[in-house]
Amino acid sequence: MAALSFKTVARGIVVGAMAISIFSGCTKASDSKGGESPTSKTSGLTIGLVLDKGGKDDRSFNTAAVVGSSRAAKEFGLTIKDVESPDDSAFEPALRTFAERGLPLVVAIGFGQADALKKVAPQFPNTKFAIVDAVVEAPNVASLMFEEQEGSFLVGYLAGLATKTNAVGFVGGMEVALIRRFLMAYEAGAKAANPKVKVLNNFVGITASAWANPTRGKELALSQINQGADVIFHAAGASGMGVFDAAEEKKVYAIGVDSNQNAIKPGRVLTSMLKRVDTAVYAVIAEVVKGEFKPGLRSFGLKDKGIDYAVDSNNEALIAPYKTKLEEVRAQIISGKIVAPDYYKSKK
Repeated sequence: MAALSFKTVARGIVVGAMAISIFSGCTKASDSKGGESPTSKTSGLTIGLVLDKGGKDDRSFNTAAVVGSSRAAKEFGLTIKDVESPDDSAFEPALRTFAERGLPLVVAIGFGQADALKKVAPQFPNTKFAIVDAVVEAPNVASLMFEEQEGSFLVGYLAGLATKTNAVGFVGGMEVALIRRFLMAYEAGAKAANPKVKVLNNFVGITASAWANPTRGKELALSQINQGADVIFHAAGASGMGVFDAAEEKKVYAIGVDSNQNAIKPGRVLTSMLKRVDTAVYAVIAEVVKGEFKPGLRSFGLKDKGIDYAVDSNNEALIAPYKTKLEEVRAQIISGKIVAPDYYKSKK
């Protein structure tokens, strides 16, 4: 028999270790009980959460998913087991391990898990699955999508209003259609507010590691600042932490993404484009708890506050001069008077 390559053996060790870690470490809600409360009816249920590259501490996309699942755990008395995938090859075994253990719901965070879920979901028809940022057509899968172009246009409009140099920037994580969707609408929003504005853009990389490289994120932001950008929007996962560092160092402004990142560098973050992954994850868990799970596509946008922008004590003074105009633009997007360009549709 031919000898196994080191890569094959190493991959097997990693997958095996993941399977062990999935069921040895978990986040559990408090065990409050009583009468006919939802907690007493559902205690004992375990939900699986497969996180994307960058992990639960990215303070962005994955963190939002953890926040939503933790809220559900607390409210319904659930146990949440999560796993952080080291690379794309780990998605399928993670999803499969959860399903084999009989978990009622497994939630896949990120479009990178779509191919793995297409393989796993049909093999476990009694397990319910959900995926964020991808459409997987199967009778036991809910696809949780967002109208990122609406929020990106809105924060782009803010950047166009706020710039003093007529130059703004965008730092994307992995160069994929989803992040180009952010970029296209951001650029359109900036130019709608300020036709003279120049929009600089860079991507951290072309592999999944692009979501977890803050050093490169900072380098790209500094390069854009050196070219005149005084407002930079990132859609780069944990790599965006480097953008915030650059904004603080050079005393320009950043715009956060997914979660409320205003507090990361108070006074240097104009706002954060909220992509309420937490709300979507909570909602699908609640459906399973209540026996109301429905497969298929569901979309979240400005209208239902699945997409929004953040205002709090960290940025309310910064955003005050532009708030009235932003609310007008938001209303026009919701009504259809303004249609944010959509990269997905432009490809068709």
